[in-house]
Amino acid sequence: MMKIRKSCWLSVVCVFLITTTTLFGCSSPEANSTPDNSSISQTSQSASSGSVNMDNYKPRLDGTAVVEMIIKGKPVTIEIDGNAAPVTAGNFVDLVGRGFYNGLTFHRVVTEPQPFVAQGGDPQGRGTGGFVDPETKQPRYVPLEILLKDEKEPIYGKSIGQQATSRTPIVALPHKRGAIAMARSQQPNSASSQFYFALSDINFLDGDYAVFGYVTKGMEVIDTIKQGDKIDSAKVISGAENLKK
Repeated sequence: MMKIRKSCWLSVVCVFLITTTTLFGCSSPEANSTPDNSSISQTSQSASSGSVNMDNYKPRLDGTAVVEMIIKGKPVTIEIDGNAAPVTAGNFVDLVGRGFYNGLTFHRVVTEPQPFVAQGGDPQGRGTGGFVDPETKQPRYVPLEILLKDEKEPIYGKSIGQQATSRTPIVALPHKRGAIAMARSQQPNSASSQFYFALSDINFLDGDYAVFGYVTKGMEVIDTIKQGDKIDSAKVISGAENLKK
Protein backbone atom coordinates (compact mmCIF):
# COMPACT_ATOMS: atom_id res chain seq x y z
CA MET A 1 0.00 0.00 0.00
CA MET A 2 2.86 2.39 0.84
CA LYS A 3 4.47 1.80 -2.56
CA ILE A 4 1.16 2.46 -4.32
CA ARG A 5 0.63 5.71 -2.41
CA LYS A 6 4.19 6.87 -3.10
CA SER A 7 3.81 6.06 -6.79
CA CYS A 8 0.57 8.03 -6.95
CA TRP A 9 2.18 11.00 -5.19
CA LEU A 10 5.14 10.99 -7.56
CA SER A 11 2.76 10.87 -10.52
CA VAL A 12 0.88 13.89 -9.19
CA VAL A 13 4.14 15.77 -8.62
CA CYS A 14 5.39 14.96 -12.12
CA VAL A 15 2.15 16.24 -13.64
CA PHE A 16 2.47 19.34 -11.45
CA LEU A 17 6.02 19.92 -12.67
CA ILE A 18 5.01 19.60 -16.30
CA THR A 19 1.89 21.75 -16.16
CA THR A 20 3.12 24.42 -13.73
CA THR A 21 6.41 25.83 -14.95
CA THR A 22 6.35 28.44 -12.20
CA LEU A 23 7.30 25.76 -9.67
CA PHE A 24 10.77 25.41 -11.06
CA GLY A 25 11.23 28.71 -12.79
CA CYS A 26 9.52 31.48 -14.62
CA SER A 27 6.65 31.05 -17.02
CA SER A 28 6.53 34.63 -18.30
CA PRO A 29 8.10 35.16 -21.73
CA GLU A 30 9.75 38.31 -20.39
CA ALA A 31 11.31 36.53 -17.47
CA ASN A 32 12.45 33.01 -18.13
CA SER A 33 11.54 32.04 -21.61
CA THR A 34 14.21 33.03 -24.08
CA PRO A 35 13.42 36.72 -24.66
CA ASP A 36 15.33 37.39 -27.88
CA ASN A 37 17.88 36.06 -30.33
CA SER A 38 20.84 37.42 -28.39
CA SER A 39 19.73 35.53 -25.29
CA ILE A 40 19.24 32.38 -27.38
CA SER A 41 22.81 32.70 -28.56
CA GLN A 42 24.20 33.32 -25.10
CA THR A 43 22.23 30.47 -23.54
CA SER A 44 23.17 27.96 -26.22
CA GLN A 45 26.83 28.95 -25.93
CA SER A 46 26.72 28.55 -22.18
CA ALA A 47 25.33 25.05 -22.58
CA SER A 48 28.04 23.92 -24.96
CA SER A 49 31.44 23.09 -23.51
CA GLY A 50 32.73 23.21 -27.07
CA SER A 51 31.68 26.85 -27.51
CA VAL A 52 32.68 28.21 -24.11
CA ASN A 53 35.48 27.14 -21.79
CA MET A 54 33.51 26.43 -18.63
CA ASP A 55 36.73 26.63 -16.61
CA ASN A 56 36.66 30.39 -17.22
CA TYR A 57 32.91 30.86 -16.75
CA LYS A 58 32.18 33.58 -14.19
CA PRO A 59 30.93 34.09 -11.61
CA ARG A 60 32.10 30.74 -10.26
CA LEU A 61 32.91 29.37 -6.83
CA ASP A 62 36.23 27.51 -6.67
CA GLY A 63 35.78 25.71 -3.37
CA THR A 64 33.08 26.06 -0.75
CA ALA A 65 31.31 28.90 1.01
CA VAL A 66 28.87 29.24 3.88
CA VAL A 67 25.79 31.43 3.66
CA GLU A 68 23.68 32.53 6.61
CA MET A 69 20.09 33.27 5.69
CA ILE A 70 17.77 34.88 8.22
CA ILE A 71 14.17 33.76 7.77
CA LYS A 72 11.45 35.04 10.09
CA GLY A 73 14.19 36.29 12.40
CA LYS A 74 15.88 32.91 12.70
CA PRO A 75 19.23 31.84 11.19
CA VAL A 76 19.67 29.12 8.60
CA THR A 77 23.19 28.00 7.68
CA ILE A 78 23.80 26.70 4.16
CA GLU A 79 27.02 25.13 2.92
CA ILE A 80 27.52 25.97 -0.76
CA ASP A 81 29.49 23.41 -2.78
CA GLY A 82 31.52 25.00 -5.54
CA ASN A 83 33.61 21.87 -5.93
CA ALA A 84 30.70 19.92 -7.41
CA ALA A 85 28.72 22.84 -8.86
CA PRO A 86 31.11 25.78 -9.44
CA VAL A 87 28.93 27.76 -11.85
CA THR A 88 25.62 27.29 -10.03
CA ALA A 89 27.23 27.93 -6.65
CA GLY A 90 29.07 30.97 -7.97
CA ASN A 91 25.87 32.49 -9.30
CA PHE A 92 24.14 32.08 -5.92
CA VAL A 93 27.04 33.35 -3.81
CA ASP A 94 27.43 36.34 -6.12
CA LEU A 95 23.74 37.21 -5.71
CA VAL A 96 23.96 36.80 -1.94
CA GLY A 97 26.97 39.14 -1.89
CA ARG A 98 25.00 41.73 -3.84
CA GLY A 99 22.22 41.65 -1.23
CA PHE A 100 19.86 40.50 -3.97
CA TYR A 101 17.85 38.12 -1.80
CA ASN A 102 17.28 40.49 1.11
CA GLY A 103 13.55 41.04 1.57
CA LEU A 104 12.41 38.62 -1.14
CA THR A 105 9.59 36.18 -0.43
CA PHE A 106 9.01 32.47 -0.72
CA HIS A 107 6.34 32.61 -3.39
CA ARG A 108 5.67 28.87 -3.57
CA VAL A 109 5.64 26.33 -0.76
CA VAL A 110 4.41 22.79 -1.40
CA THR A 111 3.87 20.60 1.67
CA GLU A 112 0.86 18.47 0.69
CA PRO A 113 0.30 15.60 0.24
CA GLN A 114 3.93 15.32 1.37
CA PRO A 115 6.65 17.90 2.05
CA PHE A 116 8.15 18.92 -1.28
CA VAL A 117 9.80 22.35 -1.74
CA ALA A 118 9.94 25.93 -0.49
CA GLN A 119 10.83 28.18 -3.42
CA GLY A 120 11.97 31.81 -3.38
CA GLY A 121 14.40 34.23 -4.96
CA ASP A 122 12.07 35.97 -7.40
CA PRO A 123 12.33 39.78 -7.22
CA GLN A 124 8.77 39.98 -8.56
CA GLY A 125 7.45 37.53 -5.97
CA ARG A 126 5.31 35.66 -8.49
CA GLY A 127 7.63 33.04 -9.95
CA THR A 128 8.13 35.08 -13.12
CA GLY A 129 11.32 37.02 -12.39
CA GLY A 130 15.07 36.64 -12.21
CA PHE A 131 18.29 38.58 -11.84
CA VAL A 132 19.00 41.41 -14.27
CA ASP A 133 22.62 42.56 -14.29
CA PRO A 134 22.60 46.28 -13.39
CA GLU A 135 25.67 46.91 -15.57
CA THR A 136 24.55 45.19 -18.77
CA LYS A 137 20.78 45.57 -18.18
CA GLN A 138 20.47 41.97 -19.37
CA PRO A 139 19.02 38.98 -17.51
CA ARG A 140 21.61 36.49 -16.32
CA TYR A 141 21.00 32.81 -16.85
CA VAL A 142 23.21 29.91 -15.82
CA PRO A 143 23.52 26.57 -17.63
CA LEU A 144 22.14 23.43 -16.03
CA GLU A 145 25.09 21.87 -14.20
CA ILE A 146 25.05 18.24 -13.07
CA LEU A 147 28.02 16.30 -11.70
CA LEU A 148 27.64 12.52 -11.70
CA LYS A 149 29.05 10.66 -8.71
CA ASP A 150 32.73 9.72 -9.10
CA GLU A 151 33.12 11.94 -12.18
CA LYS A 152 35.53 14.87 -12.27
CA GLU A 153 33.66 17.33 -14.51
CA PRO A 154 29.99 18.37 -14.51
CA ILE A 155 27.73 17.91 -17.50
CA TYR A 156 26.38 21.24 -18.75
CA GLY A 157 23.33 22.35 -20.64
CA LYS A 158 21.12 19.27 -20.67
CA SER A 159 18.90 17.18 -18.45
CA ILE A 160 20.22 13.72 -17.72
CA GLY A 161 17.51 12.59 -15.31
CA GLN A 162 13.94 11.41 -15.68
CA GLN A 163 13.01 14.28 -17.97
CA ALA A 164 15.43 12.96 -20.58
CA THR A 165 16.03 9.28 -19.85
CA SER A 166 13.21 8.09 -17.54
CA ARG A 167 15.99 7.02 -15.15
CA THR A 168 17.38 8.70 -12.05
CA PRO A 169 21.19 9.01 -12.24
CA ILE A 170 23.52 8.78 -9.26
CA VAL A 171 24.72 12.34 -8.80
CA ALA A 172 27.32 13.95 -6.57
CA LEU A 173 24.75 16.32 -5.03
CA PRO A 174 21.42 14.50 -4.65
CA HIS A 175 18.05 16.00 -3.76
CA LYS A 176 18.06 14.86 -0.16
CA ARG A 177 16.17 16.72 2.55
CA GLY A 178 17.83 20.10 3.11
CA ALA A 179 19.23 20.41 -0.40
CA ILE A 180 19.20 23.84 -2.05
CA ALA A 181 18.85 23.84 -5.83
CA MET A 182 18.16 26.21 -8.69
CA ALA A 183 14.67 26.62 -10.05
CA ARG A 184 14.16 26.86 -13.80
CA SER A 185 11.58 26.58 -16.54
CA GLN A 186 11.38 23.67 -18.97
CA GLN A 187 14.44 25.10 -20.73
CA PRO A 188 17.57 23.55 -19.13
CA ASN A 189 19.57 26.79 -19.19
CA SER A 190 16.92 29.13 -17.77
CA ALA A 191 17.98 29.23 -14.10
CA SER A 192 18.61 32.75 -12.85
CA SER A 193 17.96 33.67 -9.22
CA GLN A 194 15.10 31.46 -8.06
CA PHE A 195 16.03 28.57 -5.78
CA TYR A 196 14.25 26.01 -3.65
CA PHE A 197 14.85 24.02 -0.49
CA ALA A 198 14.01 20.32 -0.57
CA LEU A 199 11.63 19.63 2.33
CA SER A 200 12.13 15.87 1.99
CA ASP A 201 14.14 13.41 -0.08
CA ILE A 202 13.02 14.10 -3.67
CA ASN A 203 15.67 12.20 -5.58
CA PHE A 204 13.50 11.80 -8.68
CA LEU A 205 14.62 15.36 -9.55
CA ASP A 206 18.30 14.33 -9.64
CA GLY A 207 19.89 15.00 -12.99
CA ASP A 208 17.23 17.49 -14.04
CA TYR A 209 17.74 20.31 -11.51
CA ALA A 210 21.03 21.58 -10.12
CA VAL A 211 21.64 21.11 -6.41
CA PHE A 212 24.50 23.30 -5.17
CA GLY A 213 24.50 22.92 -1.40
CA TYR A 214 22.78 21.80 1.78
CA VAL A 215 21.29 23.28 4.93
CA THR A 216 23.61 22.39 7.81
CA LYS A 217 21.79 24.26 10.59
CA GLY A 218 18.26 25.58 10.89
CA MET A 219 16.29 22.99 8.94
CA GLU A 220 13.58 23.35 11.55
CA VAL A 221 13.20 26.95 10.33
CA ILE A 222 12.91 25.80 6.71
CA ASP A 223 10.16 23.36 7.74
CA THR A 224 8.02 26.25 9.02
CA ILE A 225 8.22 28.41 5.87
CA LYS A 226 4.85 29.40 4.48
CA GLN A 227 4.00 31.10 1.22
CA GLY A 228 4.67 34.82 1.53
CA ASP A 229 7.33 34.51 4.24
CA LYS A 230 10.34 36.74 3.64
CA ILE A 231 14.08 36.29 3.57
CA ASP A 232 15.12 38.94 6.08
CA SER A 233 18.72 38.84 4.92
CA ALA A 234 21.38 36.60 3.41
CA LYS A 235 25.13 36.98 3.72
CA VAL A 236 28.29 35.02 3.01
CA ILE A 237 29.93 34.26 6.34
CA SER A 238 32.90 32.28 5.00
CA GLY A 239 34.45 31.35 1.68
CA ALA A 240 33.77 34.67 -0.07
CA GLU A 241 37.37 34.66 -1.27
CA ASN A 242 36.58 31.56 -3.35
CA LEU A 243 34.18 33.51 -5.57
CA LYS A 244 35.69 34.44 -8.93
CA LYS A 245 33.98 37.24 -10.86
